[in-house]
Amino acid sequence: MPNKASAKKELRKSKKRILINDKITSNIKDLTKKSRKSLLVKKDDAKTLISATIKALDKAAGKGKIKKNTASRTKSRLMKQLNKK
Repeated sequence: MPNKASAKKELRKSKKRILINDKITSNIKDLTKKSRKSLLVKKDDAKTLISATIKALDKAAGKGKIKKNTASRTKSRLMKQLNKK
């Protein structure tokens, strides 16, 4: 437990940041899984799911939640699968 007021505030801030970061990363993982699954089943809504995934990846990379190369690699792999379809 922190003793000083500034340490208490920093603990509150870090807990808040952890929740936000977890929400963003889990959202990206969910969208990526849904996109890949829709590509395997060859659904018609695969393109819209992939565009939503790419948007989420770009937002997260822009805010520094994930690395830019990770976002680029994921987008590239998704588009490669989509174009193969």
